[in-house]
Amino acid sequence: MTVKLKKTPPAKATPITVVDRTAFEALAASLPAATRAWLATVGFVGAADTHALVPGADGRLAQVFAGVAHAAHPFALSALPLALPAGEYRLDAAVLTLQPEAAAMSWELGGYRFDLYKPAKREPATLWLPSGADAERGLALATAIAATRDLVNTPAEHMGPAELAAAAKALAQQYGAKFAETVGDALLKKNFPSIHAVGRASTRSPRLIEVTWGNPKHPTLALVGKGVCFDTGGLNIKPGESMRQMKKDMGGAANALALAGLIMAFKLPVRLQLLIPAVENSIAGNAYRPGDVIKTRKGLHIEIGNTDAEGRVVLCDALAYAAEGKPDLVIDLATLTGAARVALGAQLPALFAKHMDTARDLVDLGLKLDDPLWHMPLWAPYHAGIESTLGDIVNTGKSPLAGAINAALFLEDFLPAQQDWLHVDLFAWNDAPRPGRPVGGEAQTIRTLLAYLEQRYTA
Repeated sequence: MTVKLKKTPPAKATPITVVDRTAFEALAASLPAATRAWLATVGFVGAADTHALVPGADGRLAQVFAGVAHAAHPFALSALPLALPAGEYRLDAAVLTLQPEAAAMSWELGGYRFDLYKPAKREPATLWLPSGADAERGLALATAIAATRDLVNTPAEHMGPAELAAAAKALAQQYGAKFAETVGDALLKKNFPSIHAVGRASTRSPRLIEVTWGNPKHPTLALVGKGVCFDTGGLNIKPGESMRQMKKDMGGAANALALAGLIMAFKLPVRLQLLIPAVENSIAGNAYRPGDVIKTRKGLHIEIGNTDAEGRVVLCDALAYAAEGKPDLVIDLATLTGAARVALGAQLPALFAKHMDTARDLVDLGLKLDDPLWHMPLWAPYHAGIESTLGDIVNTGKSPLAGAINAALFLEDFLPAQQDWLHVDLFAWNDAPRPGRPVGGEAQTIRTLLAYLEQRYTA
């Protein structure tokens, strides 16, 4: 941990004066002349994600000025841990007081590095914060986000279906939850044929991972995460450049694991069911083929239009299984379509929801928390584009138009009409660096979804 909590942070730690542009303008005139002159020399004006080191009379670092967007910004301090000299720091709250949750989370994530294979060149600076529930929550959020990033960043060689199951088992053990998995040909015996079909060509057995937790008397919340640990595209093989980052195709599962962990850590009054269909979409003589028709757990027959549209095929059995428990709410998280990225880019996950008011609430909440997602329609007239002449449904649309909507409509067919459901088509990846958000695997929407679930189940 790069953040340490103590009732009273040590006075010897270097103070950080946090300001935004407005606060700095008000403060500047009251600063000592030498400090004011120094800040003007280095060009510090309180802009977000900037800082200035102020030396003391002895030439040593005496104070840091740090600019933030606003006091609640979740990445307010993220530019500092790897930019400041190594050492211990504390916040000077005399000018602008950061929300403890934001301070803790932003500093901790600012020090995040994925160093499994390449050791870091330096340790992040340490921040002391006053202890309290809000700061502890910020650290819990940062820990969940970092764990998500680690799972997504780990190459497929070391993060296959079995390793993903091990991560789920470790999480279950941490919170006293029940863990189970159905592996290989047992998927056929237990009626998960579509998961088996997609994963059967890999030397690493496909599986359905299940974690259950909570009081059975509480409303059931089902989380489903797409766990395609590597996606070659199958027999409809991807071009090399498109395959390059397909270790991240289990990003939905990684995010679902993080959200499940936070639900358990904060003891939400729900009966949690976490489901992860974990497969590797590989190429071999027994690989599923374009034109195949696969029977699913629900009894619907899928015509395979393209083996690279595998995510919805593995998800449909898991969604059907989740619905059998008649949950209050189903949420699935999946790196499902390139179409969603074309429409919304890397930073905006696509949200599909049964209820318009829920979608609007989530969009507003995401903007407030700087953990955004954007509402897309479950446009029923487009369903004709995924209807098959050989089976009930085809896993690709009849045209390239509305690809993310077609995928969502496909998944909707495997849930009862009355089932409340949220589908999040996310990227799980930062394609450009920002403070606290380096290039690589990313947690998306879990803070927003957690806040929504807290409102829904504890209001």
